[in-house]
Amino acid sequence: MAATVLALSGSVQAATTHPKPLQGGSINIGVVSGSGYYTVEPEGFRVVITLTKGTERPIRFEAVLTPGQSIILSAPRELGAEKSEVIEIAREGDDLVVTRP
Repeated sequence: MAATVLALSGSVQAATTHPKPLQGGSINIGVVSGSGYYTVEPEGFRVVITLTKGTERPIRFEAVLTPGQSIILSAPRELGAEKSEVIEIAREGDDLVVTRP
């Protein structure tokens, strides 16, 4: 199995990354931060994301993506503020594509 950490920062500009095996990074969205990775398994790409706020107990999300599937992480902002922060993790063929609009 190949493992990859999803690399994203909390920047405001649009960003797209194509994680490769054994590449490190982190995820920051809203008031939480953490890390993510994926493994290549017979069923598809198993995406694992672990997020926490400060010293709080972390929460882990997992999904298995086949080609054409995606998952979206979003963090709403205050009422009347800008749109929610969004991170999309998509499987495009044999690639994993991470986009922050």
